[in-house]
Amino acid sequence: MPDYLVNLQNKIQSSIPLSNAMQFTIVELDSCSILVRAPLQPNVNVHGTGFAGSIYSVAVLAGWALCTHIMELNQMAGDLVVAGAKIEYRSPINGDIECQGGVTEVDRDAFCSSYKKLGKSKLELTINVGRLPNAILQGSYFAVSRS
Repeated sequence: MPDYLVNLQNKIQSSIPLSNAMQFTIVELDSCSILVRAPLQPNVNVHGTGFAGSIYSVAVLAGWALCTHIMELNQMAGDLVVAGAKIEYRSPINGDIECQGGVTEVDRDAFCSSYKKLGKSKLELTINVGRLPNAILQGSYFAVSRS
């Protein structure tokens, strides 16, 4: 596992305690995309399928992790928050919660450019949950410089 992935996973586990309870794991990560997973068992509902709150949390955290990675790659030392997110649940999840998201190079570069120019920037991400997808999250992530 690459150092940058281990470091980001450790950062998430130490600063977001819920990620440990959900057993959130980054599976794949590059400069434009992410794949994360959380096992069903600690995220199960009364019907034996994925708990909606866990699905939402894993998807939001996937987007946050991707944005954080982009910021680290581009030396953007600042704070990142979720400005808003909306999820559409389409069908039950019967296995592990897998979330995949990505951004085009154009949108990624615009996010970085705006941040470096204005000290703040916003990135809109779509996170697909499951293969169908079973759910789709639309998230807005806002970065602001500390200086």
